[in-house]
Amino acid sequence: MKKICSLLLVIVLVIGTLYGCGTQTGSAGDTSSAKAKTSVVLNEVAHSIFYAPMYVAIEEGYFEEEGIDLILVTGFGADKTMTALLTGEADIGFMGSESTIYTYKEGAEDYAVNFAQLTQRAGNFLVSREPIDDFQWDMLVGKEVLGGRAGGMPEMVFEYILKKNGLDPATDLSIDQSIDFGATAAAFSGGQGEFSVEFEPHATSLEEKGDGYVVASLGEDSGYVPYTAFSAKKSYLEENPAVIEAFTRALQKGMDYVQTHTPAEIAKVIAPQFAETDLATIETIVARYAAQDTWKADLIFEEDSFTLLQNILEEAGELEGRVPYADLVDTSFAQKAAE
Repeated sequence: MKKICSLLLVIVLVIGTLYGCGTQTGSAGDTSSAKAKTSVVLNEVAHSIFYAPMYVAIEEGYFEEEGIDLILVTGFGADKTMTALLTGEADIGFMGSESTIYTYKEGAEDYAVNFAQLTQRAGNFLVSREPIDDFQWDMLVGKEVLGGRAGGMPEMVFEYILKKNGLDPATDLSIDQSIDFGATAAAFSGGQGEFSVEFEPHATSLEEKGDGYVVASLGEDSGYVPYTAFSAKKSYLEENPAVIEAFTRALQKGMDYVQTHTPAEIAKVIAPQFAETDLATIETIVARYAAQDTWKADLIFEEDSFTLLQNILEEAGELEGRVPYADLVDTSFAQKAAE
């Protein structure tokens, strides 16, 4: 009886061992076994249709295809996104690249490095309280405009355009920079300002309510500007090159999609990301961004773009002394993804 019990115990242990191995690694030829994915926390500066290629990559499952379990967090401001990145709360940050320059200038040893550029145009629009068929920038002389945070890309690009058109942002008009990001549309609807600089969907929303009219695109009038990019701490890039490569490949698939599909098709794909916005409005916004060539065909952050960014920062009085492109931009991942 003892021998039988001992034999049964051995059989149970062997079966248990085999079962454990089967659940961890999967049997040979078993394609149903789930491949382990790497968790990546991405902190985005804002949740906007402006970043459509990224949401296409999410909704089409491109990150999953590349073995990434993406956790998307909205920082609501470049300062908050950069803080999350530097403190380790996020693995990758998505924001204006000016933040990486500021951090570098402040002397951070493990600073953020840009490895993929998403947008090449400004994503905001000038909204007027009254319709203007042939808007000219000198129409802002003596007017009150709801602007953006000092030192942020929206405000700096706005001031860059004003200067290109012979206006002094400090004396020729009044720019209100006291309103929080995302709250200017509500303030404008409430009667503040004669013009407002708005991102989507706020610009279209103001038009739909009859509270405002888009009269100019900052993206068109500023020219090609490296508006937003993905960055990670230098140490993360060095320790996780395979993860960054996979992440960038997924993004490139999203970039390819928006280059080869209609605004209606893009809108339908990203609609789950914007449940509070109806499909027709999403399509209108996507079409507006597509028409101004908002998204790059690839993710390569060129040196000329970085130089232009520093020009804008200097003109805005936010940068004293240039920072090296080679330190703050790594194009190797984007180049591989574009091949």
